[in-house]
Amino acid sequence: MGFKTDIQIAQEATPRIINDIAASLGIPEEAVENYGRYKAKIDPKALKDLPEKAKLILVTAITPTPAGEGKTTTSVGLTDGLRKIGKNAVVALREPSLGPVFGIKGGAAGGGYAQVIPMEDINLHFTGDFHAIGAANNLLAAMLDNHIQQGNSLGIDPKQVTWKRAVDMNDRQLRHIVDGLGGKVQGVPREDGFEITVASEIMAVFCLATDLMDLKARLARIVVAYTYDGKPVTAHDLKAEGAMTALLKDAIKPNLVQTLEGTPAFIHGGPFANIAHGCNSVSATRTALKLADYVVTEAGFAADLGAEKFFDIKCRLTGLKPSAVVVVATVRALKYHGGVPKGDLNTENLEALEKGLPNLLQHVGNIRDVFGLPCVVAINAFPTDTAAELALVEKRCNELGVNVALSEVWAKGGEGGMALAEEVVRLCEEPNCFGFSYPLDMNIEEKLDAICRRVYHADGVSLTANAKKQAQQLTELGFDKLPICMAKTQYSFSDDAGLLGAPKGFTVTVRNLKVSAGAGFIVALTGDIMTMPGLPRVPAAEKIDVDADGRISGLF
Repeated sequence: MGFKTDIQIAQEATPRIINDIAASLGIPEEAVENYGRYKAKIDPKALKDLPEKAKLILVTAITPTPAGEGKTTTSVGLTDGLRKIGKNAVVALREPSLGPVFGIKGGAAGGGYAQVIPMEDINLHFTGDFHAIGAANNLLAAMLDNHIQQGNSLGIDPKQVTWKRAVDMNDRQLRHIVDGLGGKVQGVPREDGFEITVASEIMAVFCLATDLMDLKARLARIVVAYTYDGKPVTAHDLKAEGAMTALLKDAIKPNLVQTLEGTPAFIHGGPFANIAHGCNSVSATRTALKLADYVVTEAGFAADLGAEKFFDIKCRLTGLKPSAVVVVATVRALKYHGGVPKGDLNTENLEALEKGLPNLLQHVGNIRDVFGLPCVVAINAFPTDTAAELALVEKRCNELGVNVALSEVWAKGGEGGMALAEEVVRLCEEPNCFGFSYPLDMNIEEKLDAICRRVYHADGVSLTANAKKQAQQLTELGFDKLPICMAKTQYSFSDDAGLLGAPKGFTVTVRNLKVSAGAGFIVALTGDIMTMPGLPRVPAAEKIDVDADGRISGLF
């Protein structure tokens, strides 16, 4: 049998009707809103009286490399594996963004025999959630500029407008623009720009809202600009939150789909993990917790970004308490962290593996020692991994008191995740001392320093003069007790993408601080973080096609 692509595997599957998937979870028929035969939205109001009973399992990973780690694939395969060993399990994931799908990353629906389906729909328009979020974002932008045009009774300073327009596509041409040109009736000329939809604060708000009215209240608090005398202007000041909520009233309901093996999967929301908190919606997570005994979810990028924000922001703001953590790694990626070029990763190299292992061990140590949770290392298996390399990884993890499970879910689906599932079930029964990396009553700089020292293992944090001024302003405005959302490179523990492994002797520089008052956190920007990606030299879009029957090819 020849090699099959992800999309070929997905298209050969025979999915169950989504109403059957919903019924298997005990979801009443009136709560299911069908989007065709294989997708549905679930109305959480119909489940409001059910208790949250499931164990919550977070899947995170080592620092990403070009070799790949397979976090979503592991999340899907682990959930299928839990079902294989007789557990009632559900997976809760983020929705993919069109930008990366057509850019460099490709799809985000898992891979091989550990995928969620319908893969093409999930990777493309799905149920329209991202379009609704983009529309709400741009409605707010239009109302803001219209207010300035129509007399500006709030006294908004056009040079202090912080709200950007959004589009769900990688388009560097839109990062920095000038709009409102063409004369007085065409608007007020000003510098402007676009963010990709997943970087919009509305996406973060959407994913942290507990229900429709909480969503409306959070939208109202969004700060969009400042007046000439430095006072914040909110969406509520523009009377925008009602219309924005109307655009999002259906989108806020979680989406139900399934894995290749018929395991229920909630896929909902998708904030950027190095700009926002990088987790699926609270609504979807809580819905899953009511319907299963084990819920597997993932956080974006590595544990220093995704897991830290999952704990310090999502869990803190909602009261969620995880029971166990899976840290995904590959031998290939660890050798990359040990200095091996991408082209040589298929050759056994124990010396380089030894040099790269501190990256994994530092992430594992953070999960256990900083956040107080039990964890297991899942080695995403590749055919080129040697017995000696796998033994070395296991030995080093065992020295920390952490077990290693070989994950073969890409090739074998749930069967390849059964060993990992058994260890996860064991860990879920262990007592834990779950906590956060900093208390909220610290001041802004103290919280930044705590994250940098405790999670990144830096020598501390340095704020630019501009960031110090912003910290003082945010404190004066009463935002200093919010949690911190770090925006930094995903490719290193540090703010320098070139520092691989587990670097020491560095300081993290924060150059900009801004409040996301609706989401409920302060964003700290480090390095050269952009909220609008660009397409690569050869976009993935060039390989995507559709035939006369509407059958899509080239997605991966």
